[in-house]
Amino acid sequence: MAVRIIIDRKVKKGKERDFAKMLRELRTKAIPSKGYISGETLRAQDDPYNYIVITTWQNAEDWKSWEKNPDRKKIHAKIEKLMARPTKTKIYMYA
Repeated sequence: MAVRIIIDRKVKKGKERDFAKMLRELRTKAIPSKGYISGETLRAQDDPYNYIVITTWQNAEDWKSWEKNPDRKKIHAKIEKLMARPTKTKIYMYA
C-alpha cells in the first residue's frame, strides 16, 4: 500500500539557498530509488523558513530502505546542519 512521508524542516535564516541546493540533490537521488512515486516541497506562507516535503512511496519498506541509503544519509547530515531545529519525519497511510 502506498504511503506518504511528511518531512517538516525549519531552515536557519540565511541558509535557504544551500538548503534548496541540497534538497534538489536529495530528490535527484531519490527519484530512481525503488518504490519512489512522487515528491513536492512546500514553504509555509506565514513562516518562510518552514518547509514541508511530501513524498509518496509504493510502501513503507521502500521508504525505509531509502531512508537507510548511504547517499541519503550523507546529504541528510549536511541538511541537518542548516536546520533551526531537528527535522521531523512521519509516515502516513491512506485512510
